[in-house]
Amino acid sequence: VQLQASGGGLVQAGGSLRLSCAASGRIFSRYAVGWFRQAPGKEQEFVAAINWSGGSANYAGSVKGRFTISIDNAKNRVYLQMNSLEPEDTAVYYCATTSTMNQLVAGASDYWGQGTLVTVSS
Repeated sequence: VQLQASGGGLVQAGGSLRLSCAASGRIFSRYAVGWFRQAPGKEQEFVAAINWSGGSANYAGSVKGRFTISIDNAKNRVYLQMNSLEPEDTAVYYCATTSTMNQLVAGASDYWGQGTLVTVSS
């Protein structure tokens, strides 16, 4: 499985961005897929996750109500809609996929994409 993230950029506080992650290879609907981020000088942080088959999503408390994760199965893509962005959201964002939600949320995914940089100016 290969993952390709895109959509990062520079945005002012209060603005929005949509990240996209394209998956290729053998994707199992039962697999979980999600987003992590790593800010400069900080550890990697879970952001959001969902199963490729859809259903309920999981969010970090810091982004709940502002970010929305979604799936386009026809395109094998996962999106992260980020609204009401704050300077604290500045980070490199990574997409990842693995066999279980617990494994993904724990940061132990088998497959990772390259990061896309999101910079939020105050």
